[in-house]
Amino acid sequence: MIALLYSRPDFAKRVSDFLSPQHAMPAQVATANPAVQLVAARGADAVEIANDDKAANRPTRQQKYVTDWLSRRYRVAGDAANMLVTTAYSTAHEIKLDPLLILAVMAIESGLNPFAESPMGAQGLMQVMSKVHSDKFEEVGGSQAALNPVANIRVGALILKDYVKRTGSVEGALKSYVGAAAADDDSGYGSKVLTEYKRLKQVASGKNVPIYFPPAPAAAPSTTLAQKAASAPAKPDTAAADTAHGSTQTGETVAGL
Repeated sequence: MIALLYSRPDFAKRVSDFLSPQHAMPAQVATANPAVQLVAARGADAVEIANDDKAANRPTRQQKYVTDWLSRRYRVAGDAANMLVTTAYSTAHEIKLDPLLILAVMAIESGLNPFAESPMGAQGLMQVMSKVHSDKFEEVGGSQAALNPVANIRVGALILKDYVKRTGSVEGALKSYVGAAAADDDSGYGSKVLTEYKRLKQVASGKNVPIYFPPAPAAAPSTTLAQKAASAPAKPDTAAADTAHGSTQTGETVAGL
């Protein structure tokens, strides 16, 4: 038997493989079909890409601070507030606008109420006039999507972005957004939004910001706005919601403030 093993190397290898089959496995794996190996590698890459997407969509600490504060300040359920904040951040990243500015406009316009509607026809979180901006709603399902939170945030943010580009400043954009572009002032609308924006910046940085504030003194209306008020009954704290947002002009805008 020993002589046979020395004289027949191939026979010796068969005997060795029979006695220790586990030693032969690595060789089979190493010589596996290249197509199988490629599929396995692509599968691993797909898992890594999926994990990267999940990480990108995971709320940041800043978003969690903002979500918690807005939820308490405007008495919105935590899950709902999280959806609104996440949508504002993803939209802002896409169109290159400050997400906290979008949230500040949303807060002043509707108090984060996605079903808010004004007698003048302004709708949703950002109180958008769907009839005026029907072109922008076409991309998100048409004017009937005005009360869809995601669609409303996107269209409102695009309108705000266009006004920033047109006027060259956030203050000017807010004045146009509330429909006071031709007036001497906006009756304090821009000040309200920017005040809320500054609070959100503090919240996002981790500072402890109270959720209740004394009401600010009402600004004296301009002649133009006073004339409008004389022809229509005044609605406290809903001037922004009751004013039609004017036409827009497309173009790139600044990334944040």
